[in-house]
Parts: sequence; C-alpha cells; structure tokens
Amino acid sequence: MSKIDKTTKIAKALTLNKKAPEIFFKYGLHCIGCALSAEETIEQGASAHGLSEKEITSLIKELNQ
Repeated sequence: MSKIDKTTKIAKALTLNKKAPEIFFKYGLHCIGCALSAEETIEQGASAHGLSEKEITSLIKELNQ
C-alpha cells in the first residue's frame, strides 16, 4: 500500500485502503458521497470538519495501517 499523508486526496485514500470509508466515518467524515473528495486533501477535508491537528495525525496513522 502506498503511504497516505495529509496531502493525499481523499478519493485517492479511498482507493488505497479498503477500510478508509469506515475510518473516515469514525472521525465524522462522510467522504464517500462528497463531491469535493476528488479534489480535497485529507487535511483540507478534516480541517473543514473541525478536526484538530492531533486528530488528523491519528486519522492518517489509521489509514496507513
């Protein structure tokens, strides 16, 4: 699996990790149906939904497991 980081587009992360939808949902991010997921990075989407830097770091860590 490729390394996912905060600059990875949400849509790309969804293709890189089959558990990504469930992980995003856990953090309150319902990215699967969002039109912005193709263009928005994980950091942009998470920040827009009020996640802290610490939460974003945890999200990235889970996406890379």
